[in-house]
Amino acid sequence: MPDSPSTILISNDGAVQTITLNRPDSLNAFNDLMLKELSKAVRAAEKDPAVRCLVFTGAGRGFSSGQDLAEVRERSNKDQPLELGSHLRAMYNPLILKIRTIEKPVIASVNGVAAGAGCSFALACDIRIAAESASFIEAFIKVGLVPDSGSTFMLPRLIGVSRAMEMAFTGRKIKTDEALRIGLVNQVVPDDQLAEETAKFARKLADLPTRAIGLTKRAINAAWRADLETQLDYEAMLQTTAGQTQDHREGVTAFLEKRQPTFQGK
Repeated sequence: MPDSPSTILISNDGAVQTITLNRPDSLNAFNDLMLKELSKAVRAAEKDPAVRCLVFTGAGRGFSSGQDLAEVRERSNKDQPLELGSHLRAMYNPLILKIRTIEKPVIASVNGVAAGAGCSFALACDIRIAAESASFIEAFIKVGLVPDSGSTFMLPRLIGVSRAMEMAFTGRKIKTDEALRIGLVNQVVPDDQLAEETAKFARKLADLPTRAIGLTKRAINAAWRADLETQLDYEAMLQTTAGQTQDHREGVTAFLEKRQPTFQGK
C-alpha cells in the first residue's frame, strides 16, 4: 500500500492500538518522515472510536534516541547558523500537543534509552511503563541546546523544579530505579515482561469509560494554568458533560444492580 508508513508499525489488539517507532538502526531517532507518520497516526487514532487506548514503544534496543542529527547536518548551511525553531514549530510541537490533548489514555512503553526529544516524547504521554534496562536522558545540553518538545513543561511538573534543573543542566542518565523513585515513571518491569505488562495495563484503561478519561485529562491539563475558583467551575462544566454519557448511566446502573459495568467509551 502506497500510504503504509515506513518508519512506524501500527497494530491493534481489541481497543488498544500500539504504535512502534521502527528505525532500530538509529535507536529510533526521529527524522522528518517519522514525525509526519506519527502525527498522521495519532490523528487517525483520535478519530477512531474503536481505539480507546494508545501505546507507544520502540523497535530494537531503544525507545528513541531523539532527533536524527545526521538529518540535521544534511539540512544545515555552513555559511548560516541553524534556525531550529521553525523545525520544532512545524514538526515536533503539533505532535506533542496532540498527545497531550487527545482525549484517550496514552502510554509510553519504554523499552530502552529515551534521550533528547525521545525523552520529551515519553514525558508527553500520560503513563510511562519502563523496562528495567531503560533510561532517560535530557541530552540536549550535550550538543549545546535547550530541552524542547515539551520537556521544560513536563519535567518539572513530574519531578519538581530542582530535579528537572539537574537533569537538564547535566544531561546525566537516569536509570529506572531512580526514575521510579522520583516519579518520572509509573512502573518498572523486567525487560521480558514489558510488552505483557503494558498490554495488561492498556487493556484495563481501554475497558474504562473513555469519555470520562478524556474529560479528566482535559481538566488536569487546565489545572496547570488555573486558579482554584476557575478550576472548580471548569470541573462543574466537565461533570455536566460526563453526566450525560452512556458510560455514566451504565456505571450507576451497574452499581445499583451490584455487577461489574460494561463501558462502551460513549
